[in-house]
Amino acid sequence: MSHQPSEAVEMYLRTVLELEEEGVPALRARLSERLGLSAPAVSEGVSRLEQSGLVVLQPDRHIELTEQGRERAEHVMRKHRLAERLLVDVLGLDHEHVHEEACRWEHVISDRVEAKLLEFLGNPTTSPYGNPIPGATPGDHEPVSLASIDAAEVTISYISERLQSDHDVVSQLREHGMWTGAQVAVERSPDVVRLRTDGHEVELPADDAKLVFVTPV
Repeated sequence: MSHQPSEAVEMYLRTVLELEEEGVPALRARLSERLGLSAPAVSEGVSRLEQSGLVVLQPDRHIELTEQGRERAEHVMRKHRLAERLLVDVLGLDHEHVHEEACRWEHVISDRVEAKLLEFLGNPTTSPYGNPIPGATPGDHEPVSLASIDAAEVTISYISERLQSDHDVVSQLREHGMWTGAQVAVERSPDVVRLRTDGHEVELPADDAKLVFVTPV
């Protein structure tokens, strides 16, 4: 983390929070996979975060945010999701490209600009992908992973950060009207999850279905 320490710290912390949102243990191997870094680089990075009081390495080896670490992680995640709202709602950028752009913007938005963005955008509570914006009032129901649902009717709540960068999946879901707020029928088999609505059908591999979060109807 020597070249851009502040940005690198933010990326580590946001990724731990992202994994937490998905219900996935934040192991160093997961960080290596998500950040595209070598295992030794991640081990060094996590050690620095631990020395700075931002994370704690638990006995089972998963990484847990401290109170200070969570505050910083939510801070950068809030800027990320506000940037996504601006890119979609104001600039009209296609959803397929929004996540990658917001990953750049989140590191340069100042606190002053963040406050103005909140006001300008009407204090949104979710990103364009349905993810809750940290600090906003939470909803009444806790979404669950689509992969945990058997045959049922569900409402799509949000698309996880990891899946947002998969242009093909995002395009397919939007093309068939299976986006946040849509009510769909679910049918699960060992390898795929089928979604149906209004004469449309989409098949998601089980690994992708884990990253779509829904609320049972």
